[in-house]
Amino acid sequence: MSSDQPNLPPDAEAPEEVVWEGRFIVARKRGRWEYVSRARGIRAALIVAIDQGHVLLVEQFRVPMGIRSLELPAGLVGDADDADEEAETAARRELEEETGYRAGRMDDCGQFFSSPGMLSESFHLFRATGLTKVGDGGGTDSEDITVYRVPLDEVPAFVEERRQAGVGIDAKLLLLLGASIIGRG
Repeated sequence: MSSDQPNLPPDAEAPEEVVWEGRFIVARKRGRWEYVSRARGIRAALIVAIDQGHVLLVEQFRVPMGIRSLELPAGLVGDADDADEEAETAARRELEEETGYRAGRMDDCGQFFSSPGMLSESFHLFRATGLTKVGDGGGTDSEDITVYRVPLDEVPAFVEERRQAGVGIDAKLLLLLGASIIGRG
């Protein structure tokens, strides 16, 4: 922990303790803070796939929530015993695996943190364009992913429709809902 940052809380300099470790996650404690991180340096890649005025969304059952979840396509980087995997390589693989589309262009929009008070996990956000349908998608044999191709101007109504159907909405969809939530001024 770097002490050259001004006004660090006391917990920032406390030693980190591993409380529990599994194959994919690690529960940690630093001072009074308890949080979760990915194991083995695994990271995540999230994809905003835009195709001719439409965005690709996926829906799948998420065990921690106990319900299906509407999300942007995403996946883990380095989870297939390839610790050196590049985030863009994983993003391309996950986009095709989950949605059945291949990107002609993949732009890295930067690193983001999804829940910084509870997780140390970050993800790289990619914008995929120049899409070509190359398969059905749906994920791997252990996944049951439904793919949606939604017109961008219909995303707010589509998200509300899925919410009313009992589907959980991933917070990262706020990226697509921003203007409909905060208005235009």
